[in-house]
Amino acid sequence: MKSGALIACAILLGQTRPAAAATPEAPRHVEGDFVAENFRFASGESLPEVRIHFTALGKPHRNAQGRVDNAVLLLHGMNASGRSFLTERFAGVLFGKDQPLDINRFYVILPDAIGHGTSSRPSDGLHMQFPHYNIADMVQAQYLLLADLQVDHLRLVLGTSTGCLQTWLWGEQHPELIDALMPLACLPVPIAGRNRVWRELIVEAIRSDPEWQQGEYKVEPAAALRNAAGLLLLSGSAPLPMQTALPTRAAADGFVAEYMNRELPVLDANDLLYQVDASAEYDASDGLEKIRAPVMWVNSADDFTNPPELGIAERQVKRLKNGRFVLLPASDQTHGHGTPVWAAVWRQYLEQLLALPSPP
Repeated sequence: MKSGALIACAILLGQTRPAAAATPEAPRHVEGDFVAENFRFASGESLPEVRIHFTALGKPHRNAQGRVDNAVLLLHGMNASGRSFLTERFAGVLFGKDQPLDINRFYVILPDAIGHGTSSRPSDGLHMQFPHYNIADMVQAQYLLLADLQVDHLRLVLGTSTGCLQTWLWGEQHPELIDALMPLACLPVPIAGRNRVWRELIVEAIRSDPEWQQGEYKVEPAAALRNAAGLLLLSGSAPLPMQTALPTRAAADGFVAEYMNRELPVLDANDLLYQVDASAEYDASDGLEKIRAPVMWVNSADDFTNPPELGIAERQVKRLKNGRFVLLPASDQTHGHGTPVWAAVWRQYLEQLLALPSPP
């Protein structure tokens, strides 16, 4: 099936309910919303309803014991959504016939995290009165979503960036439910150093902009969002591909203008403020020994957000019962912190992970 996953994704984007299958064997494509009632956040705050938007590709399969054995949970990065995986460079490499996550064989679930995509978020109307969520809240909401979908087991949890942070918590909080973990582009330790600094610069840019008006703005604070968009661009970029693509001053300047014209209209200051701050108290390092599933952890050497010279990954991976850390060397094929969405770069490691035996 040439680019089969992309054909499925093109159909999916316009759907709000399951598509009619051409044959009983054809994968289902579902896009919908799950509502968690009386959701209590780690902060102690609560909401009567929290909406989690999701996309699901394929269909669940149950083994002889009646347990789902083919579910895959894919967790997106900050300021993104589950749909960010529906691209040629990700879905086109992984979801097609005979590819590692062939949706004819796997049930692939793509939730929008709290505060992202079209899940519940500050911009829905509560603004700064929206509860202050964290990474653990995202995981809890996803757990409730899976229960509603009657998914009682996960063949794989794979997360990128902020989704990578969630992946570690999934392995620690629900070790009995998961066969394999693939965290991409993160570290399971507190967000500190330069990683925290660029995030705090975004927070300060928004909070110090007079047009923000404590979150009750009628028009987006343009100056703050321009500064924030620039920091997001730099934190996610890599020098080699950028130098190749933008070899002249004119090319670089033109790219910046195009980037701002594309990104600024879709940014919301309150949503971004919450997204950046969600990882402020994150720390998964205390629970690494609880993880039972095999772990294939992949970072890239040109990742601005998780620089390899810190040596953190090499120290932490030793604490895993069955874990491997792979540092992709910087090249014209890697894309810094954005490398996880270029699945061809690390696909071989996913194949190796899926070939490992499941935990007892």
